[in-house]
Amino acid sequence: MPQTGGEIAGASINRWRLPLLSALLSLVVIALLGLLLRWMLVAPVAGLNYKHLLHAHSHAALLGWLYPALFIALLHAYLPPEVRCRKVYFRQFWLAQAAVLGMLLSFPVQGYGAISITFSTAHILLSYWFILCFLKDARAARVSQGVHTLSFRFIKAALFFLALSSLGPWAMGPIMATGHSGSALYYNAIYFYLHFLYNGWFTFAVLGLLVWLLEKYEIGFSQKYGLLFFRLMFWTCLPAYLLSVLWIKPGAMVYVVGGLAALVQVLALVLLVRVLWPVRGQVYTLFPGWGRAILILAALAFILKTLMQFSTAFPYMADLAYNLRFFIIGYLHLVLIGFVSFFILAWLAQQGWVEFELSMSRWGMGLFILAFIGSEAYLFAQGLFLWLGLGAIPDFNELLFGVSILLPVGIGLFFLSQLRQKHHPAPQQAVEDVGSHAATTAARG
Repeated sequence: MPQTGGEIAGASINRWRLPLLSALLSLVVIALLGLLLRWMLVAPVAGLNYKHLLHAHSHAALLGWLYPALFIALLHAYLPPEVRCRKVYFRQFWLAQAAVLGMLLSFPVQGYGAISITFSTAHILLSYWFILCFLKDARAARVSQGVHTLSFRFIKAALFFLALSSLGPWAMGPIMATGHSGSALYYNAIYFYLHFLYNGWFTFAVLGLLVWLLEKYEIGFSQKYGLLFFRLMFWTCLPAYLLSVLWIKPGAMVYVVGGLAALVQVLALVLLVRVLWPVRGQVYTLFPGWGRAILILAALAFILKTLMQFSTAFPYMADLAYNLRFFIIGYLHLVLIGFVSFFILAWLAQQGWVEFELSMSRWGMGLFILAFIGSEAYLFAQGLFLWLGLGAIPDFNELLFGVSILLPVGIGLFFLSQLRQKHHPAPQQAVEDVGSHAATTAARG
């Protein structure tokens, strides 16, 4: 007998379970590496190079956890089950994970060297392959002409920025070959990569998946304002890169253009709140329990990210952020963990890919969240103390390390709990609850 649509979708989810678990395992490894880095500030470890380990940590975070998690989410959200289970996507996924493993092993040994650069380059080429295949299959499935028209705009923008960000690494070879390693040009190429990765690829993918939920569960919102929000975010993402080069103290016009871009993004944030606030009850219904709590944390982190980015448009704040690395580290973790990672985890929970049925998973996530908030508080407090001339917080590195122990412990427990649980597609009850809530709201109106 031929399989039904539900059976095909279920088989698709089961086939992608192992890849998702590999991405979650990467998050555990990233947390352990981060803990080692913070221990090295307490007691340096002989034979280990801090800067080389930092490169391994950052590449694994960006490419070993966030990239594969979004890879799976985009396939699941936009392509039919029989298409997203094509062998080409599994090849792309595992080759990309193998490239990350190569970076994880080579960066601690040689830093930026022949082997690590080869694996990094391979990952970039694999991402191009994914973009081309995904857009081709999405076009064949007529995604942009269906119910997900608006959200797919965000996804296409995300993939555009993913490709654009790779120009930074490509520029590194010529820059280093011409003897400009360590120059302003060298660092601005790195910042180009990071800006369009954080504020482009990750941010637009998250926003696209959020709008996808509104479309999928028929939560009514203003398409007009939604499209305006997209356009404001897209066209300001490009000049907002100038905020990353203010550390070289460029001309006044660079400050003005970068500041205007950041200001428009604050206005876009206000517009997004206006779009989502009337339907917040229906959105909350999609995220029961822990999923809702994590979603709220992601939303708060996005608000803080946008406001902090705007603050760096002012010369004084730009200098402050550049000179106090604690603010920079806190900001990067706010974006990568607080905003992007928490949203991905909430989205996966809503879709039934990860669950909180076991107490181990709840304890694990609770410890992870507690450690994240605690470490962020210490980082920003240390920066604030130094800014105010109060000196360093006593035993800061020891305290930060102590709090950070809970990061790998928490996410490790959460990962182990997922091995013991079966995940299921998003329950139909959630759809019915949203529909009921919408009907009630309409009746009251």
